[in-house]
Amino acid sequence: MDISEVKELRLKIVDIGTQTMDLEQQLEIFLRGTDEILPLDELKDKLKRKKVLKIKAGFDPTAPDLHLGHTVLINKLKMLQDLGHEIQFLIGDFTAMIGDPTGKSKTRPPLSREQVIENAKSYTEQVFKILDENKTTVVFNSQWMDKMTPMEFIKLSSTRTVARMLERNDFETRYKNGNDIAIHEFLYPLVQGYDSVELESDMEIGGTDQKFNLLMGRELQKRYGKEQQVILTMPILEGLDGVQKMSKSLDNYIGIDDTADEMFGKIMSISDELMWRYFELLSFESLQAIANLKQEMNDGRNPRDIKFILAAEIITRFHNEKAAKQAQQNFIDRFAKNQIPDEMEVFIFDAGIKIANLLKDAGLCNSTSNAYQMIKGGGAKIDGEKITDKSLEPEKGTAVYQIGKRKFARVTIQ
Repeated sequence: MDISEVKELRLKIVDIGTQTMDLEQQLEIFLRGTDEILPLDELKDKLKRKKVLKIKAGFDPTAPDLHLGHTVLINKLKMLQDLGHEIQFLIGDFTAMIGDPTGKSKTRPPLSREQVIENAKSYTEQVFKILDENKTTVVFNSQWMDKMTPMEFIKLSSTRTVARMLERNDFETRYKNGNDIAIHEFLYPLVQGYDSVELESDMEIGGTDQKFNLLMGRELQKRYGKEQQVILTMPILEGLDGVQKMSKSLDNYIGIDDTADEMFGKIMSISDELMWRYFELLSFESLQAIANLKQEMNDGRNPRDIKFILAAEIITRFHNEKAAKQAQQNFIDRFAKNQIPDEMEVFIFDAGIKIANLLKDAGLCNSTSNAYQMIKGGGAKIDGEKITDKSLEPEKGTAVYQIGKRKFARVTIQ
């Protein structure tokens, strides 16, 4: 598969500009891959009235590196930026020190100012691998939150009630289960919402798990006499296991700073079904081009070749075309040498499983004693490398486990 195929299929929206597109054409791009746009009629109205929308997305620098799960939002921002809209890339250095309670079953410890600043530097370097730095407004919410007086903060807190805060699923669940909810956690959605007041955002984009916080922005803008923002929610990207959301803590992620070879291998490890989810949320290819690829696979084209297209596009974005070509060739050389098939059974096991139990439970060996025999005889491999330690507890991540020349299984340790 030649990388040039990627270029032929690429979505060509750069420099189109809102002036050459009608409302329906713009809406098609706004709607691509989204979960919800609320209220859709308000978005249509804004697009009719305004040539350029202020579109906000907030990121808390809680870790130094971004992964492809984060880029689902950034890709959407890029598409809208290429339409000519103003992107407000908000780094939540103030909110990061509170700690986002979304989806948490217990209070998360806040980060120090030093941690936040260091992580923020890394974020700004990484996001411009996708966004156009010259067309992106980067703001930090400490710019206004550090200046807010205690009286102003109390006024902000008075806009919402405890009962309303407990409508959030995670807060409600923790309250019913008797788990602690610290007072500062209630402040997080208030501060995130107030950011939209300060920025006078026309739209805010976030994951589906951020819906409560995004709606808070609408409510606070109304309270402070501003035009209300429209909210756009994007799906949460599943990790390499295809089950849980992509997360570094679960080790099911593809980091945007991963090497080209690491990226290629991880992308090739995803299931054929998950591949289409990644195309929808991570690729800039047109919807028609993706539909054509699906049809080609249904007509008999090897899914491996289609994953090559996805891997080439993503690696070219974060590295370059030469690195993408080399990573593909390295992959072909490595797996051709080990005669590893494209299709195999997929398994997910918890961390701590012993290698013999893994080989048995994955159906590669009849028993643990058989597994020990295969290891001793050099017939057991992980990604083509012989297993020599019978007491091995495989590391987290996805790999191909092999017994002899014909038995293979793709296993994710979580």
